[in-house]
Amino acid sequence: MPFRRATRGACTVMAFKGQAEYSVDSKGRVAIPAKMRKSLSPAANETFTITRGFEDCIFLYPMDEWADIEEEIDELSMYDREVRNFVRLIMRWASEVSLDGQGRISIPNPLIDFAGLDDSALILGAFDHIEIWDPAQFDGYLNEQPDDYETLAESVMR
Repeated sequence: MPFRRATRGACTVMAFKGQAEYSVDSKGRVAIPAKMRKSLSPAANETFTITRGFEDCIFLYPMDEWADIEEEIDELSMYDREVRNFVRLIMRWASEVSLDGQGRISIPNPLIDFAGLDDSALILGAFDHIEIWDPAQFDGYLNEQPDDYETLAESVMR
């Protein structure tokens, strides 16, 4: 993730974790797992910002987390061409979605097309956000990873 996260000190962070596969209905709605919904802070108000992610997935940020990202974006220099390009891309795809009474969100059609979603979606907890993947694309992504889990953990967690 390109964003810097503020140190949270001793406060408790509710992290999104785990995975589940759900169907995507004809209206582009997909359920968010109950255990992930329980990780939402009250400040999120059951609302997310949904946007284009990396590696052909969709990012789903609770509104309180997205507010932090917007603050980080606001601190970037718009005189930098790469910053402008990044801001245009992430914000172009961004929209607000709220949980309905059945714990589902509606994924905008451009994001469904971008992620290659058809009739099912893999919902992954990714700490401060949720990722939505086409299950076959996620399998392909995993198969392309050069490092084994141990090597990756050793490299990242130093």
